[in-house]
Amino acid sequence: MFQLETEQLSDLVVQYGQRIVLAILVYIVGRLLIGFVMRLVRRSFEMRKDLDPTVRSFLDSVLRTVLMIMLLLTVFQTLGIALTSFIAVLGAASLAVGLAFQGSLSNFAGGVLILIFRPFNVGDFIDAAGTMGTVAEIRILYTVLNTIDNRRVVIPNGGLANTTVTNFSVNPTRRIDLVFGAAYGADIDTVKHMLQQVVAGMEQILSEPAPVIGVLEHGDSAIKYAVRVWVKREDFLTTTLALNEAVKKAFDAEGIEIPFPQRDIHLYQHGVPQAEPG
Repeated sequence: MFQLETEQLSDLVVQYGQRIVLAILVYIVGRLLIGFVMRLVRRSFEMRKDLDPTVRSFLDSVLRTVLMIMLLLTVFQTLGIALTSFIAVLGAASLAVGLAFQGSLSNFAGGVLILIFRPFNVGDFIDAAGTMGTVAEIRILYTVLNTIDNRRVVIPNGGLANTTVTNFSVNPTRRIDLVFGAAYGADIDTVKHMLQQVVAGMEQILSEPAPVIGVLEHGDSAIKYAVRVWVKREDFLTTTLALNEAVKKAFDAEGIEIPFPQRDIHLYQHGVPQAEPG
């Protein structure tokens, strides 16, 4: 009796051990095949120059996910787990699974919406969800941004599809809006002429649309002049920095004062006010 049970146990160990080993081999070979297929698909994508990088990245993510699901189902079947039973268990637990993966489903739907409506593409510089950066990848559940200071930020597609997105890469030109303060004693025409000369001397600034220079506001301690010029998208930052520097140097050369906030402080002693310059 004991010998019979031992033989049965040994047979079970051998039988299930073979299944486990076979399932492991199937998984390893399957992963290698998936990697091979994905490389072929990527090469095919690269050969098609008309295929948008955004669509390419999303399809790559979807295809990899589908292949991995098929591989896992094959592994389960190799282990002897009936797929009908497996599907039945999933059906019974569909509500719990749906609640558990509600965020993931939302992210998947967000990825589809991004792919359809195209608020941005791979390579665009955007401001979304409190982050500014260049779109590196649009995956099935999330989008990857590379920030200016070289941080990698992962944003779920669900939230990204339902938030305000500012795309800086769509239009070929951008407008620089700067405000400069000059003392009330400075002649307005002189200041405007000086600003016009600075703008005219910068090659990056476009002549069309024409620059706009004028008095914007009578501030507390200065007349504020608005300078609005148009540049190519790629020249926005460098021109902004250069324009600020050039205006400061021109003000210094012309002797135009750039005022700063000041206060007069009055000290009272024995009821008699005594003014001190501040």
